[in-house]
Amino acid sequence: MTISTPFNAATNAYNSASRLMNQAAKPNTDLTAKASGGNFADILAQNVQGVVDQGKASDAMAMDMVSGKANVVDMVTALTETEMAIESMVTLRDRVITAYEEIMRMPI
Repeated sequence: MTISTPFNAATNAYNSASRLMNQAAKPNTDLTAKASGGNFADILAQNVQGVVDQGKASDAMAMDMVSGKANVVDMVTALTETEMAIESMVTLRDRVITAYEEIMRMPI
């Protein structure tokens, strides 16, 4: 019985990592597609809300881990998903700032 527990934990960790890599490979929103009724502010607000929701889910998972209701692998997966979401938002912020700075440098 002790042999199956580490194997199952390793299998779960591998599956979670595989799922994270697949999510990172294909973003939820195609930013190159033409907006069908939505504008940049709406898309940005939705993405920020997604990051906030992911953070709340990660916090809930951490609290479940502390109380003994959650698995370590699930908690680490939730934290990694939150970290990836935050890094994506920071990258987006940096690109928006760079674009703004380029516009400000344009001659009138």
